[in-house]
Amino acid sequence: MPSLIDIRRRIRSVRSTQQITKAMKMVSAAKLRRAQERVLAARPYAGLIREMLGSVTSRLPAGPEGAPGAAHPLLERRPENRILLLLLSGDKGLCGAFNTNLMKASQAFLQKHASARVELELIGRKGRDYYRRRQVPISGEHISVFAKVEYAVAKEIAQKAIVRFSSGEVDAVYLLYNEFKSVIAQKLVVDRILPLEAPAASSSGGEYLFEEPPAKILAGLLPRYVEVQVYRAMVESAAAEHAARMTAMDAATSNATEMIDKLTLYMNRVRQASITKEIIEVVSGAAAAG
Repeated sequence: MPSLIDIRRRIRSVRSTQQITKAMKMVSAAKLRRAQERVLAARPYAGLIREMLGSVTSRLPAGPEGAPGAAHPLLERRPENRILLLLLSGDKGLCGAFNTNLMKASQAFLQKHASARVELELIGRKGRDYYRRRQVPISGEHISVFAKVEYAVAKEIAQKAIVRFSSGEVDAVYLLYNEFKSVIAQKLVVDRILPLEAPAASSSGGEYLFEEPPAKILAGLLPRYVEVQVYRAMVESAAAEHAARMTAMDAATSNATEMIDKLTLYMNRVRQASITKEIIEVVSGAAAAG
């Protein structure tokens, strides 16, 4: 049976841990509010640029396969023998199964495309640390980019993927990330961003009037669309990470409270048993003396 000193020491240790987890929960909650604002701002823009892209492609003459604008390099479909996977993971831990689920999903992606050569563009420290110890081709690393997600970083990553796809180095580019749904829910998303699948023109949207030829507009719009897709994935992943960390720290704080209550109850029982034992010894000694 542990002594009272040991139990009190353990209670102090758990209480210190509880203060840390509670502080981390509050920090994540504050960061989540800002990240959520960026997500809500990025989603409408991504939707509008997709709607505009559909309107432009609907005005192009049919390509060899009957699809509008099928001759554009970023719309060209090839057998997926070489694939680039953009893996968006967290830079830090203590966020529950956020990073673990991403690693499992990336391993499943590699197994599914085992016949192809898959290269990884690792965005986030946890993904870099995981695949650094494994025999998987890595095309690039981007660390500490989620502290403040910037469009310039997303543009750089997207432009690199566009150049590699246009030059024929890779036949397809995929995004793997956690999409923010709510504070307690994140959704794993595997999205192919190259070759682009031209969206259908929206019947509910407004009518666009273009001064430039549709082909010229499409040439400038398609790279921007890829950049927006990467940026949106980054802000979604950042918000999902903060939500997962806040949920994990809330659960850890609750568990610490429960553990403190149990240890306090156990300490009181040990102390009561010690007092009862001393009383019995005194009474027994008095009875023996009498």
